[in-house]
Amino acid sequence: MSIVRLNTRPRSSSVVIHGKTVYLAGQVGTPGDDVAGQTRTILAAMDRLLAEAGTDKSRLLQATVWLADMDDFDAMNAVWDAWVAPGEAPARATGQSRLALPDYKVEIVCVAALP
Repeated sequence: MSIVRLNTRPRSSSVVIHGKTVYLAGQVGTPGDDVAGQTRTILAAMDRLLAEAGTDKSRLLQATVWLADMDDFDAMNAVWDAWVAPGEAPARATGQSRLALPDYKVEIVCVAALP
């Protein structure tokens, strides 16, 4: 079974496709934006990358959300809940972690299926 990598850089690829499974690298928002703005930016990037891979958010299998501060949980969820269609929510975990840069408030990693 082949492995396809999209937008490959020295440390990672934005997308890896193996069989009928699509893996997205962690996506972060624009430093300086609040958590809602960063979440919107991330979800738009995920939409674009999933489309580039030949799938979409309706086929999400799993998502991991990392917040720099769990006090932002409700604000992130307000944006997430508006983005995910009813009945199409993936398995999801959310945790708190120090992210790569202090200005990052949220990072989301996901896995999706191809049609």
